Amino acid sequence: MLNQKFYWGTIRKSIVAFGNLFNGLSIDRYNSTGEVVQTLRVPLAYAPKQKFLARIAAQPQSFEQSFETFLPRLGFEMAGIVYDPNRRVSFVQQNRALNSTSTTSLNAQYAPTPYNINMILYVYAKNQDDGLQIIEQIIPYFNPDFNLTLNAVPAMGIKNDLPVILDSINYEDEYEGDFSSRRAIIWTLNFTMKLNFYGPVNRQGLIRTTNITTFSDSALSNKQSSYTATVDPSTAVPGDVIDIIDSFEDF
Repeated sequence: MLNQKFYWGTIRKSIVAFGNLFNGLSIDRYNSTGEVVQTLRVPLAYAPKQKFLARIAAQPQSFEQSFETFLPRLGFEMAGIVYDPNRRVSFVQQNRALNSTSTTSLNAQYAPTPYNINMILYVYAKNQDDGLQIIEQIIPYFNPDFNLTLNAVPAMGIKNDLPVILDSINYEDEYEGDFSSRRAIIWTLNFTMKLNFYGPVNRQGLIRTTNITTFSDSALSNKQSSYTATVDPSTAVPGDVIDIIDSFEDF
């Protein structure tokens, strides 16, 4: 059963979609009179928190000015994947789509398996106002979720709504030595993305004739009636205009 090779890039697509949500944020810096003196675009990278903090710790004290230009930054990472039983549907359900290379079969795929992916977004800032500007540009869009569209299975034409739920926001102040030597303010935003994982696509023949037979006794030994329905033309494919030729026979 597990010898079918397939790959829809579900996790990869979801991570890229998540990152694109926060790609392009910018902040303003003001002088003492309230005038904007600098506008900065906030860079975004896929990187764990520990790696970023190690880079902060490696900054020499003599490079304090260059470190100020290094912040603010955004970083995000995937924290885990958990099965979601609340969205489970019957596995025998199938999705079907036209097969572009055949007129005698359809593409068929069983119902997806629901999982939740936990994502973490880190906001690194040198001063409080930079961090607050970034957070305030994010929070209003999550009430508590934001929907994305994911091109899940192109071969089946399946596009899913991808809810991105903001679960919690945490704040911390990372510094070395006394308070005056503060290095970075870090906001941690925890998100949940509700994904569907799809299995392989199989071929399924077209049904052009159906037959229904009923019986008159529980032993199923005596036929009572038979009904047959056939499409016309017999070479029709989904989307064609067809007639139904039916016949009924009573025994």
